[in-house]
Amino acid sequence: MKRRQLFAQIGQAVAVTGLSGTSVGWWLGWLQEAQAAPVSQVAVAKKDAPGALVRKAVSALGGMQKFVKKGSRVLVKPNIAFARAPEIAANTNPEVVAEIIRLCFQAGARQVIVLDHTIDPPRITYEMSGIADAVQRSGGQLVTVGYRDFVPMEIRKGRILSAYDVRVLRHALEADVLINVPVAKSHSMARLTLGMKNLMGLVLDRASWHGSGDLHQCIADFVTAVRPHLTIVDAVRVLVSGGPKGPGRVEQKDTVIAGSDIVAVDAVATDLFGMKPEQIPHIINGQRLGIGVADLKRIKVVTV
Repeated sequence: MKRRQLFAQIGQAVAVTGLSGTSVGWWLGWLQEAQAAPVSQVAVAKKDAPGALVRKAVSALGGMQKFVKKGSRVLVKPNIAFARAPEIAANTNPEVVAEIIRLCFQAGARQVIVLDHTIDPPRITYEMSGIADAVQRSGGQLVTVGYRDFVPMEIRKGRILSAYDVRVLRHALEADVLINVPVAKSHSMARLTLGMKNLMGLVLDRASWHGSGDLHQCIADFVTAVRPHLTIVDAVRVLVSGGPKGPGRVEQKDTVIAGSDIVAVDAVATDLFGMKPEQIPHIINGQRLGIGVADLKRIKVVTV
């Protein structure tokens, strides 16, 4: 409920019940405290090996079993866009992906699928990124997608995409659980690639978003319809310049940031680049559309 609606209802209660000024003051005080209280939790794991970082972050959220139930079909969506070696930090760290797959199976997953709509040719991209080997070692299924894998989807709450023919990978719609695993990096148009931006890898026609005049609004629009159950940001190595493909300046952060609120996760992750959520329009747009929380004062950060 919006702030003005709450105040209107309190005003109606005063008129109907004749509440005293003291009672009204108590209700207003309660309202202010409720609005200031943290409403999203984000886990930040630091200074460890990639797999250990994933385990600590997910454990702080209640464990993978909180998200993945026995018999679930899970889709893990890393960033595997470019034919780049892991050291370039243009793709999600393969060890992060491997540990997520292992945790899913430990939680009772029936199947764990890994995919991306790559920009460079998929076979060489999957191999060079190290993702192919990581998925094989951990028992997951790596999928190469084609045109027929994309199905139409209506973005009803979108301010721009509601008028577009958006085609989405069917795997995202068929999975019981969607785990979004972006690598944190700079981006020439969106400024940063984090959780929300990474979901563009589920879409067939990304070029139309770039040509829409408001890429940031398109990113936020899409997340109103396709919302991950869990977002895990790989910040083991961070590409702070030259993104999204690199090469550029890479910083070793040895960090993983995770949460169920994708907007809150992205808001916290902006600090990796010395930025604030207000500097990334699609994060603020996400809050305006009711997807999640971008206000850092209302996000509980648990550091492990």
